[in-house]
Amino acid sequence: MTERGEVVLRVMPHLTDINANGHIFGGWVLSQMDIAGGIVAHRIAQGPVATVAIESMAFITPILLGDIVSVYATEARRGRTSIAIRVDVVATRGIDQQQVELTSGVYTFVALDANHRPRPLPQD
Repeated sequence: MTERGEVVLRVMPHLTDINANGHIFGGWVLSQMDIAGGIVAHRIAQGPVATVAIESMAFITPILLGDIVSVYATEARRGRTSIAIRVDVVATRGIDQQQVELTSGVYTFVALDANHRPRPLPQD
């Protein structure tokens, strides 16, 4: 993983979040990543955003029950109306507090106007 950026979320999955293999559902972590990316994109866009794409997703290792999951996000690139946010997920695992890289991906958000149509991003 590259530079992680800021910790946007820190959560612990629940028993109801596991699949038949005893790992946390991939959809659960995708949701957490979308929330974290959306928080950062909203701040950059200074208003509402919508997720329009998930690219370059990589599941590195399973998430286990009992992991404390930290979701990091940072701006990867910016277009006229869209923002790509790199999201990295790391677990704090076990009594020794081992840091385990779990997954990463790039989420693209588009800034929305009052009519839910794309709008230009604010100038820096």
